Amino acid sequence: MAMQTLLTPAQRIGKLKGEILQRVLPREVFTLVEESKPCPPNTGGTVVFRRWWQPSSDYTTAMGTSTAGTNPFFATNTTVDRNAALANGYLSQEGMTPNAEALVPQDITVTLNEYTVLFGYTKRTADLYEDDVPAAMKAMVGDRIALVRESVRFGTLKGSTNKFYGGTGTTRATVNGKLTPLMLRKVSRALKGQHADKVTEVLDASPKYGTTAVEASFLCFIHTDLEADVRDFPKFTPVAEYGSMKPVSPYELGKWEEFRFVASPELMSVQDSGAAIGSDSLVSSTGTSNDVYQVIVAGKGAFGGVSLRGGRGAGIVTHDISPDKIDKNDPTGQRGYIGASTYFSSVLLNPMHVAVCEVGASKLV
Repeated sequence: MAMQTLLTPAQRIGKLKGEILQRVLPREVFTLVEESKPCPPNTGGTVVFRRWWQPSSDYTTAMGTSTAGTNPFFATNTTVDRNAALANGYLSQEGMTPNAEALVPQDITVTLNEYTVLFGYTKRTADLYEDDVPAAMKAMVGDRIALVRESVRFGTLKGSTNKFYGGTGTTRATVNGKLTPLMLRKVSRALKGQHADKVTEVLDASPKYGTTAVEASFLCFIHTDLEADVRDFPKFTPVAEYGSMKPVSPYELGKWEEFRFVASPELMSVQDSGAAIGSDSLVSSTGTSNDVYQVIVAGKGAFGGVSLRGGRGAGIVTHDISPDKIDKNDPTGQRGYIGASTYFSSVLLNPMHVAVCEVGASKLV
């Protein structure tokens, strides 16, 4: 276990000490569209979401296992006029009792996981080091646990099977193109075909469970490396030109057609996982294959997050054990700890209401 000691890193004694620099803060962006649900303490670690399906609807379509072009309000893709077939199925006959139908329930189960961040320091660090290391750790531990939760959300969203690939690619290994207007129009068509609603409200940037109304749009979450490609879209509107329209996040880049772009460096690429580098002039970490960035395009209610809330089960619980808390495991009080833990899980609620665009980033040369 790594412990912060008096000698690591070297002190600045005998040197002109500069200011303690502002730390790098993680960017939590997926909370904008997360269906956040509190889980009361002492009620078990499993939460079950339930929805009801229209009679005869294509359950497998909505769960992302059927072919493109299907519709969750119709049972199958056929060459007949499906609207006419649906309407004719509900024609009433004089003197006849209509056939009764039953709704189909779908349960989505999510299990809470516990995530813990722990920093350690020695008694000498607390007593002799010229900087207040425990205070710095207290600030840093919250940043780290927030980054962990954001990484969990990103992992969940990337699990959608509704995939689009850059260039002529058909798999991640063949990605040879960047994010383009045409690709986003294909995404829009796919989401709307599955009755995905645009986001009309986002979670407030506060500990409270509240929302703020926004102009209807699909939110597009990108890595900051893709900002230049997005700014090159024809008729792209940067945040500075919004006028009366408010940005959904401090990290919002701008909008194009029905998409609003939120950029974060936390949405890391999969390095050297695309097509072999060629004339496409895309970023490559080693100069062998293209790096692949996973862009998340989300509609309303696409995914949810569950946190333990109430009592000891506050969203994030902090731990502070100073070296003077002596026990049989540390009889001379040599070690102190600063930490935080959280019970949290994320789950796809409507897999076909989120899309993943796997693309490259243009080299800036």
